[in-house]
Amino acid sequence: AWIGIAKTGIWLLSTGLVLTNLSDFWNLFAYLAGYGIGTLLGMEVERMISLGNVIVRLITPGDPQPMIAELSSLGYGMTRIEGSGSFSHTVTIIFMIVPRAELGRLLGILSTRYPDILYTVEDVRNMKEGARIFHHEAKTRVLGFFGL
Repeated sequence: AWIGIAKTGIWLLSTGLVLTNLSDFWNLFAYLAGYGIGTLLGMEVERMISLGNVIVRLITPGDPQPMIAELSSLGYGMTRIEGSGSFSHTVTIIFMIVPRAELGRLLGILSTRYPDILYTVEDVRNMKEGARIFHHEAKTRVLGFFGL
């Protein structure tokens, strides 16, 4: 909440200064540059902290059992659904909810060991509290980000 208050205050002050001095190009340029840099820094900090979970959908036309066995042994939980696709007869769709801090590791495994798999990643906004989605101790990056 405090971050939101500070962010709104800074926005009001900077917007007020720019709107009262529209004739000064450098004020407008500084506002635009600050807004852009702030957005990029915010996105980078969010990526580094890696809070929350993501849902990963894997769509594979072949036999998914070796991949399922490997990912399960690494602690990833998943739900498997059989389906059919436009360009292949049968496909397997695998849903995984993964801690955001583990996403890089999972995508690294998928890109090196299973390059033909189609995957999508989306944010998870709400989830049942206390649900166990990752069967090993998930590493949190929050304390590491602050050097603790």
